[in-house]
Amino acid sequence: MESNGEGDYENPWYYQGTAFTSDDIGDFFGYVYRITNLQTGKQYIGRKYFTQRRKPRSGKGKRRVTSESDWKKYYGSSKELKDDVKKFGRSIFRREIISLHETLGKVNYEETKQLFLNNVLMEALDDGTPAYYNSNI
Repeated sequence: MESNGEGDYENPWYYQGTAFTSDDIGDFFGYVYRITNLQTGKQYIGRKYFTQRRKPRSGKGKRRVTSESDWKKYYGSSKELKDDVKKFGRSIFRREIISLHETLGKVNYEETKQLFLNNVLMEALDDGTPAYYNSNI
C-alpha cells in the first residue's frame, strides 16, 4: 500500500481538502463523489456506501454480516473509467467526496441531483468528447 502521509490507503478520497479515513465515517451511511482524470479533465459522479451486508461464506445460518465496504479501493462502476484507471494508473485520478449522508435514501437522492445539476449526459470537453464517464444513468 502506497502512503504519502495523506490517508491510510493509496490515492485517498478527499473531503473538503482532507484525506478521508475509516475514522471519519462515524454515522454516515455513504457518500456522493467525483473522480477526475487529471490528464483529460474527464469526470465521473457516483455514490458509494460505507458498509456491505453479506451472507457468511460458511453457508451455515442465514444471518447476514455487516462489514466495511471496499470504498477505499473503489473507482466507480463505469467500465470506461475502470479501463482508464488500469491503463493510466491510479495516480492520475483525483477522488473527492462531494457530500456525506446518513441514510441510503439521502445518498441516492443526492447522486441523482448531482448527475442532473452537472448535466453529465450532455456536457462535452473542448475537443467535443463527453466530459463525463457517466454514460448510463
